[in-house]
Amino acid sequence: MDMVVDEERHAATAGVDFVERLGPDASATVFAALRDPADLARAAAVSRSWRTLVMAVHLSKILCLRLFPEVSIFTRIEQSATSASSSSNGVNEEDAGSTATATAWENHKREQRVYMRLVHALLSPLLSPHTWQGCIAACIGASSTDNFPEEGIQNTLVPGDHMDDMESYWSSGGQEDPGVPEFLMYKLCSDLCFIDEIRIQPFRAYEQPDHPIYSARYVRVKFGCPKSPLRLEDLVSEDNEGQLTADDNYMWTYTSSEFPMLQENVLQSFKFPRPVLCIGGVVKVEFLGRIQKQVYDDLYYIWLVPFCAVWPMSKCWELRCRKNWGQLLARMV
Repeated sequence: MDMVVDEERHAATAGVDFVERLGPDASATVFAALRDPADLARAAAVSRSWRTLVMAVHLSKILCLRLFPEVSIFTRIEQSATSASSSSNGVNEEDAGSTATATAWENHKREQRVYMRLVHALLSPLLSPHTWQGCIAACIGASSTDNFPEEGIQNTLVPGDHMDDMESYWSSGGQEDPGVPEFLMYKLCSDLCFIDEIRIQPFRAYEQPDHPIYSARYVRVKFGCPKSPLRLEDLVSEDNEGQLTADDNYMWTYTSSEFPMLQENVLQSFKFPRPVLCIGGVVKVEFLGRIQKQVYDDLYYIWLVPFCAVWPMSKCWELRCRKNWGQLLARMV
């Protein structure tokens, strides 16, 4: 034991690099234990061998995916020429040693820069003071509507349950089977944003006998990206109920668990276990199970006034989905 300690002291005195002493595999295991991107960046700046190891084993990408698993949907992450030039760290391919070609080493450097910038951009809104903001930019469509446009999805963008002294809500179509699901689909204010919770208010029909509340039994939320850009004519308007509500038009990156909904006319919060990175700017709110029948036709309905909250991301990223390929590209601008 004393001999081992003496050897370690001698190594420290002689300035021996522990990466060279432990070897690449054991050293990579040590570096992979880092949980803070700032620590990984500092480690990469210590020496040439440390920087080479961090890049060669893709530690910046591994850390980013560990913190934000939703990022795994990206098939490619790119930098604009301006961004790549401004973030160059001046390392040349000789730092990689004789085992890597210049092209491969350039790819390592690019990946290191891109993923470190990406993880920094994603962490910034979580670590900085933030203000809740309404996140819905437009309505894509609903699974059904009882009376369009009077009871359409666009009414859910209005705060509260009245507008101009008129009741304002979305009503599903009526169903004999209470198990028939419904959904509402929205375009968010940003292609990249964090969503911490969804808030939904079931609607109480004050003008009906006994003032029934048309809630759902459960709520489930999906976030995703359209496979082709959403056009203005695809969105809900006074003359259009929405054209792109089918699931095969989207790549879904996150699906929540089922949240039970109370049959109460109050704004209900459905909070995710952690802030979810919504990639692509589309949210689908699913309503599973019906509770209330309407006395006039003996059919089950869901009437709602939903609202959700969001932390918008910086506009330094744009997303593109290659049509028909199912590939999602993120580009740093």
